[in-house]
Amino acid sequence: MSVEYAIVIKGKTRLETLIERFNTKAQAKFYIERSGGDFSDYEKEHEIFHDSLSAVQRSLSKVLKNKIVERGFLPSFIFNDKQVVVTVGQDGLVANTAKYVKQIPIVAVNPDHERFDGVLLPFNSDNFLLAVDNVISNRYNSRLTSFAEAMLNDGQRLLAFNDLFIGATSHVSARYRITYNNRTEDQSSSGIIISTQAGSTGWLSSVFNMSFGIHKFVEKDNSKKKYAKLKDDQLMFAVREPFASKRTQVEIAAGIVSEQSKLIIQSFMPSNGLIFSDGIEADFLKFNSGAIVSIGIAKEKANLVLG
Repeated sequence: MSVEYAIVIKGKTRLETLIERFNTKAQAKFYIERSGGDFSDYEKEHEIFHDSLSAVQRSLSKVLKNKIVERGFLPSFIFNDKQVVVTVGQDGLVANTAKYVKQIPIVAVNPDHERFDGVLLPFNSDNFLLAVDNVISNRYNSRLTSFAEAMLNDGQRLLAFNDLFIGATSHVSARYRITYNNRTEDQSSSGIIISTQAGSTGWLSSVFNMSFGIHKFVEKDNSKKKYAKLKDDQLMFAVREPFASKRTQVEIAAGIVSEQSKLIIQSFMPSNGLIFSDGIEADFLKFNSGAIVSIGIAKEKANLVLG
């Protein structure tokens, strides 16, 4: 299929979110500065982002019709294989986008190299157009990346590019039964993170950071590895703050999920249980008493264009 259209995906800057919250820029500035914050940093970030976005649009307009889609409209936007997707934003935007576009090529642009790590962002506003041209001529290199899949016993399904979270909607403990590697135990915890290879340097790495920080007070350790090295056909789960009691155990605290090692979780929460993906709490499945979820690798793949 020939590419006929470019879809540019963007999120809101922090300044735009503040203005939505406080109605005007002046009120947002007053609030930030009164609390001791540096409002000029919000303004600078906003300006750099929109300069990059404008440059992307100008370049795209020379070769393709294009349309901007806000991240919040991703679940309802209809994508097709005559499109190329260009994301302009942080790494998380790539994760949010990938599960909705199926295997449409994604050209990921880092709008601010001074601010964003860009693990998933090989391009900038100056060099991304070559990647788009390569997609149009079908001469591009890409990496197919697996999604995590949560499948409920009622047939509902949720995909995640980076990670899934299973737990409660508030800061109360999540209660559930976990089965992994033919072992089962009841648990009470702050929830479970299940990470893909792509997400292993994200939320999951914070669990490693916490563990290594605590570990320093237990015994000396000189290791600098603070993230999981996963294969594309593997997921890793970590139980956050498991609590040991007469009714709850803590032996199944982490593990690798693969075709050979399954993860199944049964909810014991009468209400407020949920499963969400890639940090978007609005994209969720209810996970209350009676619900059982199986975690595995999805059939779908993300198609990330390489630099």
